[in-house]
Amino acid sequence: MFHDSCLMVTGGTGSFGDAVLRRFLASSIREIRVFSRDEKKQDDMRKRYASDKLKFYLGDVRDPQSLIAATRGVDYIFHAAALKQVPSCEFHPMEAVKTNVLGTENVLEAAIANGVKRVVCLSTDKAVYPINAMGISKALMEKVMVAKSRELGGGQTILCGTRYGNVMASRGSVIPLFAQQIGMGRPITITDPEMTRFMMTLDDAVELVMYAFTNGQNGDIFVQKAPAATISTLAASMLQLLGLPDHPIEVIGTRHGEKLFETLLSREEMASALDLGGYYRIPPDLRDLNYAKYVELGEARINQVTEYNSHNTHRLDVAQMTDLLRRLDYMQESMAGGGANS
Repeated sequence: MFHDSCLMVTGGTGSFGDAVLRRFLASSIREIRVFSRDEKKQDDMRKRYASDKLKFYLGDVRDPQSLIAATRGVDYIFHAAALKQVPSCEFHPMEAVKTNVLGTENVLEAAIANGVKRVVCLSTDKAVYPINAMGISKALMEKVMVAKSRELGGGQTILCGTRYGNVMASRGSVIPLFAQQIGMGRPITITDPEMTRFMMTLDDAVELVMYAFTNGQNGDIFVQKAPAATISTLAASMLQLLGLPDHPIEVIGTRHGEKLFETLLSREEMASALDLGGYYRIPPDLRDLNYAKYVELGEARINQVTEYNSHNTHRLDVAQMTDLLRRLDYMQESMAGGGANS
């Protein structure tokens, strides 16, 4: 589907954008547009990849005009631009709304206006039962996508989404922070040893987006089944991998807006979700507001369903977490930099 086509990645100078470029630049895709507001990262990426297929568009998803210009001639969009830091969004919630909610609406309106064929919006487990501003803004982002897809019906543009947990070694992941603290000889700081998070690699994240891209219909949200680990297991695994098992660990308590565990599908979503093996598909509720003509889903059925969260999924032990970390390019580079015994 990507042969001789044009793909745009919003927020494309981030970790996900890098993973997309590594996957697609050598393919028969005609052009990849990186849309972001960070000119320094764009320049670094331009020099690093040095590809004629790569085009850079400086702009902000908050600005509809910059998106209208950037999406002309685009076939597909991966919408990854977002404010992702939970504590930052807690202190500046309206900034999260402007980027994650209004920015998404701008992306979708520009895509529809310019006849983009497919848009995949990237969301997060924090959008399920949200307690923080970042999660609430992402939950609203999903609602905007579903509402727009409902308006389109069987139109020219397909809008769908993905939802995933912690992407290891990505921007915002705790792994680079742990590595920095270890490198500076400081204790690793963990919030709550029993806090669990879903664990995914960047390649997993790209695979999930590709699955949604290939299989998604208007309003669908896709979730990849993933293992989880406690923060204490992650810290111990990193120290074991770097050959520093006795490095000090300091417990500092939870930060603003953090949960003990994250949820990828709510109880209500699990009641209607389709199990596709390695993935769940959450279909949109396509009813209109004339509820009397529809058969309601019984509350008793919903009550029999359990949500899918990082406490009840497969739990990784230290050996399994260490093996997963060993596969990351980031950790391989960290080990090659010195101080590693394995």
